[in-house]
Amino acid sequence: MTKTQANPDQATAKDEVTAAVLVIGDEILSGRTKDRNIGYLADHLTRSGIRLCEVRVVADEEEAIVAAVNALRAAYTYVFTTGGIGPTHDDITASAIAKAFGVPIDVDERALALMRPYYERRGLELTPSRLRMARIPEGARLIRNSISIAPGFQLDNVTVMAGVPEIMQVMLDDALQYLRTGARMLSESIVVAAPEGDIADMFAAHQAEFPDVAMGSYPKFVADGLRCELVLRSIDAEELEKAMISLCQKLADSGISFSKTES
Repeated sequence: MTKTQANPDQATAKDEVTAAVLVIGDEILSGRTKDRNIGYLADHLTRSGIRLCEVRVVADEEEAIVAAVNALRAAYTYVFTTGGIGPTHDDITASAIAKAFGVPIDVDERALALMRPYYERRGLELTPSRLRMARIPEGARLIRNSISIAPGFQLDNVTVMAGVPEIMQVMLDDALQYLRTGARMLSESIVVAAPEGDIADMFAAHQAEFPDVAMGSYPKFVADGLRCELVLRSIDAEELEKAMISLCQKLADSGISFSKTES
């Protein structure tokens, strides 16, 4: 795979909204649990005009979480964390976020007001373990959880969500209303009837000609030989169209057959 990036100075000039995802959990790193959140987040954020730039996975270790959160929140517009806000002893994300921001954390009366009637209706006690899910760092906004009630939260540019995919998804839906979004990323792609190496130099020169359009090539193996999918992405529809028209002309002039695919 060959991948090039648009000029970062141009992206800044367009006030691009960026994000990182921090996946937290020993169970992810051990392979016991297979992550189902990264792809969903990438799709959802992209559709919302937020460009996902980085994904990290860290263990249930406070210092590792603190270091990752502080690095990512300084580098990107937003950070989204998944995992580690449940009722067990190893659910330490909330405490780690509080430490990263240097703020206190305690049982939050707003969270209690949501959780108490939920458990009472089910005849369940708010045990100390369950009360752990009501611990929210000072100054945070609650994120609604319409499935199991215990909220996530937002503190500055960090959104903290559950690791259970269904719960993470409803939390993300609620969280996005509070965030600034950018121009939607657009994409066009064509499949070339040639191996990647045959078009690499031409494609690199094409990228240099259109620095505001990110370009990537992805080889495909099919029954009758090698194919290569060329993907062009930009938030500028006019520039994307120009780049695609020019690329198609260059391929035609070189005698390389191709076909456009659905975006």
